[in-house]
Amino acid sequence: MKTLLDVHTHTVVSGHAFSSLNEMIQAAAEKGLELYGVTEHGPAIPGTCDPLYFRNMYIVPRHYGNMRLLMGAELNILDYEGRLDIESDMYMKCFELKIAGLHSLCYKDGTREENTSALIGAIENPNVNIISHPCDGTASDFDIEAVVLAAKRTGTLLELNNQSLNPHRNKVLARPMFLEMLRLSKKYDNPIILGSDAHHTSYIADYQYALPLIEEAAFPEELIINDKPALLLDMIS
Repeated sequence: MKTLLDVHTHTVVSGHAFSSLNEMIQAAAEKGLELYGVTEHGPAIPGTCDPLYFRNMYIVPRHYGNMRLLMGAELNILDYEGRLDIESDMYMKCFELKIAGLHSLCYKDGTREENTSALIGAIENPNVNIISHPCDGTASDFDIEAVVLAAKRTGTLLELNNQSLNPHRNKVLARPMFLEMLRLSKKYDNPIILGSDAHHTSYIADYQYALPLIEEAAFPEELIINDKPALLLDMIS
């Protein structure tokens, strides 16, 4: 599979990343991506940008040679209903890509039923395109099959997150839970997306930890979105 897109990345604007927007764009173009996404953290993450930043994203050029830039956000799932830290239409209109994810800084791990409800609530939000790292262990237990089926029903992509599998993160639940997500996504013929979650230029389109799981699960290439930019654009439009 030739990687043509990476749409989950962060710049210094997120508060804990290390490269500027221009540096990230240049690196993505040099890696031959056709579609590149910048998705700064939503306001519930300490140190990230003021929401006003998102309202001004229209000023950033969207085309760099053969590469198209998407400006969006990684919003935070806050509770067991799946509510997000930004939900107003005023802001949603500013995002070309809407990712939603669980982060321990602003989500309290609940019961199996509560965590399942949180994820499905976000999946069923018509504004959400991708669920970031659902299986990284922030929700230590949830009904993965129900989440995969909800994603299939709504056309929401589940992400296999490379950084969740980075040994430095010590997320011990990530590997077995992501393998189960892959197994069930394969069973139900449901596409997934790989996300680098890059916080530095060196990690853009880097899936070194995710790809071995793809191989282990014998996950079909046709169900992986990362070499299909036109399909992703169609799914999020």
